[in-house]
Amino acid sequence: MNKTSRTITGMFLIFVGIGLLIPLFFGFWITVIFSILLLILGFYILFNKDEDIIEERKDKRRANKNG
Repeated sequence: MNKTSRTITGMFLIFVGIGLLIPLFFGFWITVIFSILLLILGFYILFNKDEDIIEERKDKRRANKNG
């Protein structure tokens, strides 16, 4: 996952998690748990830099082989 798709996916999950958490906080507890899990997953995807380093290395190998 490159930086752009990681940012889009992470921000989307964070906004969905906040969107579910705020209006349904006094509603069903399963929704609160689900929204907190979405927030954690969104922040993990947004700040995971290890995967970009792996993809960068693959791109460097392809560039060296091609030219």
